[in-house]
Amino acid sequence: MRFIGGVIEKLQRHPKRIVFPEGTEPRVLQAARQFHSLRLGVPILLGERSAVKEAAAALNVSLEGIRIINPSESPDLDSFVKRFEMIRRSKGIKEQEAREAMTKPNYFGAMMVGMRQADGLISGTNEISGSVLRPLFQIIKVAPRTTTASSCMVMEVEDSRFGDRGTLFLGDCGVIPDPTVEQLADIGISTARLARQMLGSKPRVAFLSFSTHGSSSQASVLKVKAATALAQQKAAEEFFEADFDGELQVDAALIPEIAARKLPDSKVAGRANVLIFPDLNSGNIASKLIQHIARANAYGQILLGLDRPAADVSRGSNAHDILGVAAIVGLQSIEYQKLYPGAGEHLPGEL
Repeated sequence: MRFIGGVIEKLQRHPKRIVFPEGTEPRVLQAARQFHSLRLGVPILLGERSAVKEAAAALNVSLEGIRIINPSESPDLDSFVKRFEMIRRSKGIKEQEAREAMTKPNYFGAMMVGMRQADGLISGTNEISGSVLRPLFQIIKVAPRTTTASSCMVMEVEDSRFGDRGTLFLGDCGVIPDPTVEQLADIGISTARLARQMLGSKPRVAFLSFSTHGSSSQASVLKVKAATALAQQKAAEEFFEADFDGELQVDAALIPEIAARKLPDSKVAGRANVLIFPDLNSGNIASKLIQHIARANAYGQILLGLDRPAADVSRGSNAHDILGVAAIVGLQSIEYQKLYPGAGEHLPGEL
């Protein structure tokens, strides 16, 4: 709770509006109640008003201070439909198709964020990732000067020797199955930027592999080496201060004693607080192992590289996890243009 407690404290000074498309889900209702009670901002639940109220009453959850919007009855529906038609005109979308899409909570919620009627979106407790990501990629899209949308998990473990007093940022664990060298470098920089904003300290980024500065000519190792070098180059060009090293085995990245034997001069080895995985298989598996075996608090997937803040939470998330993700997304939105210069300057569909 050290990390997330600090996030909550910062967000209390700058409350935000977070939209939850799954308005009748019990875990979402409980998280929304806590979000308001902790003075983090205004939670916005999407769904039929009577169904949301019925679900809240069954849980004995007060809806005081919580907004409820039924997309199909919203006065903004017509303008959202026109905006979506404009965005998707190159795909030949018709008015009826646009209207059907906009009555779906994930599409309506994404448009609310795009139109600045909410500061961030949290979904995924009952949805597959595609159902959450598709509306965001169609409406929000990637941030200016950004080519890669990815995600990261924030892990808070009990042992404060790891990462930054027990906090680790893991990417990509949810979006790109097999990133290219360029994508992997972008994932490293985006994850490091989030770590810098959340922690307030210099990120130490380890690009992980089964090898530590070895002589392997395996394609996967060569990709990690190249991505590390490219990330260093891009960070320097963007005047972004972070330390990068790779390829590193995970024990060399995290354990000082092992790092001292293998890479005594590394600024990252043994001290990494950002872990970048070579592909989605390794990232997703590792994040779930840490969460369940180490009983870590896991917050994610925090989506990176989009023009507005959003998250795709796991269907296994509990109310505390959802609250933590909402707090992180809210804190992201406070200075989102520092993460992605130029982000949020245009409405969806504008050049």
